Amino acid sequence: MNDDLHRILFKGGVTSPGELKDSINLLEAAGHKEVFFGSRQDLLFPKKLKNVEDSEKGSVINTSVVSERSYQNIVCSYVSADIFDMTYWLKGSTYLYILEQFDYLPKLKINITDPKQRLVPVFSGNLNFIASSQEDYWYLHLDLPKWNTSTYYPVLIYSWDIVMVAKAIEDFYEEIDDVDSLFYVISQKIDTNSRTIDKTLEIPYLTFPYYEGMNRMGLDQYWLGLYWRNNRYDLSFLKDFCGFCLDNSIGKICITPWKSFIVKGIKSASRPDLERFLGQWGINVRHSQLEMNWHLPVDDAHALALKKYLVQNFDQNDISTYGLTFGISGDVGKRTHFASVIIEKNKQPELIKDFEIRPTYNVLHFQNFDPNTNIYINYAQDVDKIELPGLLMELSKKYFKQLGTIKNKEVKSVAVQEELTEVYQCKNCLTIYDEKVGDINAKIQVGTGFHQLPENYCCSVCEASVTDFRKIKLNLF
Repeated sequence: MNDDLHRILFKGGVTSPGELKDSINLLEAAGHKEVFFGSRQDLLFPKKLKNVEDSEKGSVINTSVVSERSYQNIVCSYVSADIFDMTYWLKGSTYLYILEQFDYLPKLKINITDPKQRLVPVFSGNLNFIASSQEDYWYLHLDLPKWNTSTYYPVLIYSWDIVMVAKAIEDFYEEIDDVDSLFYVISQKIDTNSRTIDKTLEIPYLTFPYYEGMNRMGLDQYWLGLYWRNNRYDLSFLKDFCGFCLDNSIGKICITPWKSFIVKGIKSASRPDLERFLGQWGINVRHSQLEMNWHLPVDDAHALALKKYLVQNFDQNDISTYGLTFGISGDVGKRTHFASVIIEKNKQPELIKDFEIRPTYNVLHFQNFDPNTNIYINYAQDVDKIELPGLLMELSKKYFKQLGTIKNKEVKSVAVQEELTEVYQCKNCLTIYDEKVGDINAKIQVGTGFHQLPENYCCSVCEASVTDFRKIKLNLF
């Protein structure tokens, strides 16, 4: 994310019209006319805020203006509750009760999610609380800074212990490097109502939902999703929209990780007025899903232009991307995206930094095109922009060809990966070295064993040393 941005943190991406309106007043007073939504369901804006130190001390209702990069917004899938498929016991009120318990600003990224939805990423945090089939109990997936591998906490966490456990882990994890020791320390420090894990977590494969427009919710209510192509939300519109919500007893506004927002609980009687309101502002609520399934860096003109170019090619060639998601990154090797397919822009080599050259890109995708597998597959490296549409169209066809042939509905995330193919994975950026494939870019021949690699061999993506690779078992299709 752009480091020249301040943030307003809304826990779980959930705010009220009054809270959001007060935040907008703060931004307008500082001379802003628009705001961005971030991937962690927060508000982002350039550092123009007057007397920012004073604003940070005096928060807007329950909202904090944060310039300190170490603090993180809590991500949760409350936005999906009651409008998409969900775990039977997990209601919207459960999320709100849990979020209310957080009385500190976490420095670790915390995700609280339902595995039966696709709108909010399950594994993009350091502490990923994932709803189990046992009422009010959660799996905890750990991906902690400086730990060599991600893993699972050995017990299920009770809903009302989530905050206590998260705070304790943040206090002690830096002194510990394995989950068994962490579990022992936490168990000694706090009393929890944990439960034994009696079965592994199974995350079903889900296609990406269409989240825009006016949609029925229950018998007498609707939900509305709004999306802007350029992720620049006009403050005047948002302020008037908050006023509409207050006048119509709409209590919550939810920011999604896809730079959009959703409003739930719109009464049928309010629908005509809402449609009139949107029409007066000229708001389009029927964008093509070709546009809406993209994850872009905030305020990145190059990424936005590249997206427009690729979407135009998809549209002209009548290519379907239903169920797929795409991400664009300018930070090679920083694998924090949760899209099915990632396009990385390579940095210009230092030796020729004074010359203007055409950028090149890498194309990667998750195993089975499912971000919840946490396993990246390199598809193409160092390709020109003009090659990208064709490569992405090939991937789209590959996705549909394998769809239904793999048991996508039973992706096991806790169990050890299927023992089919041994490969070596870079622990920094998750790039795979497969002995059967070699590494063409490094002139490593097909069939070269990992232990036969030269000492100066390095990761083809992030240039990490060969010692940073570890053996894993992988189902390569």
